[in-house]
Amino acid sequence: MKFSNKMVALLLTAMIAIAAVPPAFSQATTLAGSVYQAAPAVKPVPTIRAQRAVYDNRRPVVINRNVYQTGASQPVYYEDRRPYFQKHPKVKSAVVGAGVGAAGGAVAGLVSGRGVLRGAAIGGGTGAGVGLIRSSRTMKRHPLAKDMATGAAVGFGLGAASSRRGSTMVKSAAIGTAVGGGVHFLKKMF
Repeated sequence: MKFSNKMVALLLTAMIAIAAVPPAFSQATTLAGSVYQAAPAVKPVPTIRAQRAVYDNRRPVVINRNVYQTGASQPVYYEDRRPYFQKHPKVKSAVVGAGVGAAGGAVAGLVSGRGVLRGAAIGGGTGAGVGLIRSSRTMKRHPLAKDMATGAAVGFGLGAASSRRGSTMVKSAAIGTAVGGGVHFLKKMF
C-alpha cells in the first residue's frame, strides 16, 4: 500500500472516530405489560388511576379505567404507542451506526480501489458494532474503554475496507485505539 493511501486511511480513521464521539443515540425506557396496585381493605370507592410517563418528547396514550379499591391487587394496563425505534433503542443504535459505517466504508473502498460495495458491507458491519458499543450501559460506566473500543472498531473497519491484509487491519485498529484514547483525554481537558 502506498504511503499516500496509508495517510488517507489514517485521516479517515481519525475523522470518523472524532465524528463518532458525540452520542447520537437516544435512550428510551420500556414499560412492563401491567402494573399491579395493592389497595387497602376498605369499602369500595371508585377511583381512577393513571400513570403519566414521558418518552422522548412524546406523550403516550394512557387508557384511564376505573379501578375499584378492594382488598385484592388488580392489574391496570397501559397502551404503548411509541415507534419501533423508541421501544428498541439498541436496534436503533445498530441501524444508525450501520448507515454511518456503510457510508464511511464505501468512501474508504473507493479511495483505496478495493471496491465501493465491499467497503460499504464491511463498514456497515463495523458501524453496527460501533453503535452497540456507544449505546452499551456497561461502556457508559467506563468512558475511556468506550472511546478506545470505538476507535479500535472504526480503525479495524477502515483497515478491512481499504486493504485485504490482516496486518494492515491490525495496525489500523491499533492507530484507531490510540486516536480514541486521545479523543477521550481531549474531551476531558476541554
